Amino acid sequence: MIEKSSSNLERTVLVGIITLNQSKSLLKEYLNELSFLTYTAGGTVVKTITQKMDSPDTKTFLGKGKMEELYSFIKINDINSVIFDDELTPTQQSNIEKQLRCKIVDRTGLILDIFAQRAKTSYARNQVELAQYQYILPRLKGLWTHLERQKGGIGMRGPGETEIETDRRIVRSKINLLKKKLVTIDKQMSTQRGNRGSLVRAALVGYTNVGKSTLMNSISKANVFAEDKLFATLDTTVRKVVIENMPFLLTDTVGFIRKLPTQLVDSFKSTLTEITESDLIIHIVDISHSNYNEHIDSVNLILGEIGVIEKPTIFVFNKIDKFIDKSEGIDKFDIEYEDQSLDTLKRNLRRKFNEKVFFISALDKNQINDFRKDLYNQVRKIHVTRFPYNAFLYPDLT
Repeated sequence: MIEKSSSNLERTVLVGIITLNQSKSLLKEYLNELSFLTYTAGGTVVKTITQKMDSPDTKTFLGKGKMEELYSFIKINDINSVIFDDELTPTQQSNIEKQLRCKIVDRTGLILDIFAQRAKTSYARNQVELAQYQYILPRLKGLWTHLERQKGGIGMRGPGETEIETDRRIVRSKINLLKKKLVTIDKQMSTQRGNRGSLVRAALVGYTNVGKSTLMNSISKANVFAEDKLFATLDTTVRKVVIENMPFLLTDTVGFIRKLPTQLVDSFKSTLTEITESDLIIHIVDISHSNYNEHIDSVNLILGEIGVIEKPTIFVFNKIDKFIDKSEGIDKFDIEYEDQSLDTLKRNLRRKFNEKVFFISALDKNQINDFRKDLYNQVRKIHVTRFPYNAFLYPDLT
């Protein structure tokens, strides 16, 4: 968990529950991720509260005793916000606010807040604003009262911060207006994609904070913004890249995450269009993360939903510089010994994902030349299929 004390960071408490469908270990992983999301949004985690329940309480999410414990902790420790790991219903949020008397943010609101901070282009800002309005519409009554009481901070950016609108009709009107704007921009972007000519297109995809932007900078000199925070890159970036005299287009897309708010999935369809129109997918994985397999599954789930799971894919396992070799210092003759060295992991992953698997450090460019060589060959293969007469211009480097 990230613990960072600073006067300009909001003091927060994280809340999660262990249920029949969510084990203790899985909750711990989710709360670690929620802690990183909180840090990204500008908060510091003071305490994490968990409870074991069959299912969330329909009125207050937590049980009565835990709510009293949480209220006491908030009063004593000057807590600004309580952040719940799951999306709260409007009724739950309203009831919790009344009992705890502080700002209540759920996972969806937190992710929307980060997106509001990160959106730079007009298109991304419109997408985020649409998602925010769709999220707050059913919460309108309680939320506007809450905004009058709490100005700014985590979960409070975007619509309603400067002008409180209590009329649902006005909010629906704004939603319709934003949808029309996005349709217009979608058409413009479709025309732009059509004007890119016959260049092969490759798309970088992966879980958030796996190093997609850093890798793009390493192989394209694109100078894309990269930071060790979740959703550091929100706007899709397309750059022309040349490797061994072979030009192609490389797209850096927004990172995926588990429990992605449905409002964002719906409003970011056009962002995913860059992936659907790509010829080659480069799936980046943070091999240093303890649950990288779940990250792969989360990304593949979304790729399957948009119909691109069968596209040619190169798996790139990044951050080998941060990988911890768990086999060091262990007696190999111990009956419980399990070889978890990097070499063993590489062999297993190559078997699982076929030979198109690379292990690199995008930050220090370790092992990146082999990846660039294979990327060139993959792009060349697609290009020569379209233009056989160009084969002599680009030799096969295998």
